[in-house]
Amino acid sequence: MERWTAERVRTVRVIGTGVMGRGIAQLAAAGGLTVQLADVRAEAVGEAVDHIGAMFAKLAGKGRMTASGAEAARARLRPVGDPLAPAAGCDLVIEAVREDLETKRELFAALEKVCGDGTVLATNTSSLQVTAIASALEDPSRLAGLHFFNPVPLMRLVEVVPGARTAAWIPGALTDLVRRLGHEPVLAPDTPGFLVNHAGRGLVTEAMRILAEAVAEPADVDRIAREALGLKMGPCELLDLTGLDVSHAVMESIWNGFYGDPRLRPSTVTRTRVEAGLFGRKTGEGFYRYVEGVKQEAPEPPLPKPGPRPVWVHDSEALRGLLAGGGARVEKGAAPSAEAVVLVTPYGQSALDAARAHGLPAERTLAVDPLGDFAGRLTLAVHPGVDPEAGRAALGALGGTGRPVSVVRDAPGSVAQRLLASIVNVSSAIAEQRLARPQDVDTAVRLGLGYPYGPLEWGDRVGAATVLRILRGLHSATGDPRYRPSLWLTERAELGLPLSETGTTPGDLR
Repeated sequence: MERWTAERVRTVRVIGTGVMGRGIAQLAAAGGLTVQLADVRAEAVGEAVDHIGAMFAKLAGKGRMTASGAEAARARLRPVGDPLAPAAGCDLVIEAVREDLETKRELFAALEKVCGDGTVLATNTSSLQVTAIASALEDPSRLAGLHFFNPVPLMRLVEVVPGARTAAWIPGALTDLVRRLGHEPVLAPDTPGFLVNHAGRGLVTEAMRILAEAVAEPADVDRIAREALGLKMGPCELLDLTGLDVSHAVMESIWNGFYGDPRLRPSTVTRTRVEAGLFGRKTGEGFYRYVEGVKQEAPEPPLPKPGPRPVWVHDSEALRGLLAGGGARVEKGAAPSAEAVVLVTPYGQSALDAARAHGLPAERTLAVDPLGDFAGRLTLAVHPGVDPEAGRAALGALGGTGRPVSVVRDAPGSVAQRLLASIVNVSSAIAEQRLARPQDVDTAVRLGLGYPYGPLEWGDRVGAATVLRILRGLHSATGDPRYRPSLWLTERAELGLPLSETGTTPGDLR
């Protein structure tokens, strides 16, 4: 087929005028392209033109576009109605119809006959393989994935997904076009979940594992994710927002697509809730109840004040200082007194195992998660053998710090460590398999999922050796291959190399 460059593109056809199609059309028209709008429902095209025009007017009213710019952008919207109207003058056709393989195959097979040799075909699929869609074409080399995120004008990320037979020049041309429109492209593999949805399994599947083990309640998992890790939303409220009927299907699809990789394993927690119709906001109840779309969450009980009982801290000067500043009676010395409550700060280890390893009295020993250097929410882990009075004294000592505190069941890695280690390990496996460049993994996750850092960059900030320590502790304690560290992580931790860089490859020697 005839090649083109991003600078040469003038006309794009968007097929499907639902939420995604409208967003794509708005972005393209605002970027100076003539946009042909098509839909099998003729009335939907007119509705889309009116909607997008209203959006331009709204932006102009807020000073984000000039009045003349908004008028010119609206004038670039051209309703054509029939998706299969002759398209010889189109440089690019973007499909945004329902997520059904046969529907998309039939559409592209028909489009191929009405498009000129210079027209590139693109699918906005979020879960279907581009190669499978392209197999219906006589010339599969002309089709690629162009996965936008909702809402398109605000979500800057676009995954550019070449299929197995996509012409070599097309991904680069689409990447340049996305940048021309002011968005951020990443090259993603044509594998289940592409890049963002694949990497996102690290957080949600581990959160469901934590719930399945009764380590913490959904509200505390979310609070820890937000206030200890810095995520905008916790995993449970995120699943409620996206809809568990959709999210669980994605989890199973990606897990099956990678032939049962334990790191991506879904949970019976979500399957059971889907069967019960507890989808989240859309049904009024999920992990939380919703009244008129507003999440209902019980307030946290007030924390006790520090009491007279001394607290002895194992191997953390930072926690000692924090507790002393909050009014706790912090005991010094090489070993705790017979009266002292003992706090340990392990990575990848339970409070009970830490007590045994250091010869500490288990009935008075609890763990405080050190991840994040105690800067945000504190997590206190309680094992079944803890004396309740000692536990209440420990909670009072933490309460005096002014930090919010979540009390969870004792388990290796507690909550924040497990979530972060899974996020980093899943993305390290993506890099290890050369499914995407490290920088693309980080960019995709940061922009697509709203994480404070890309997962590999995040691992570098915490330290690859620390993440490896957490995973090895979990793997040793549970025997679950879910926690096997990726080779990418292991090598870089041992060599002292960044997770976010490729390092030397065989190709560098040629």
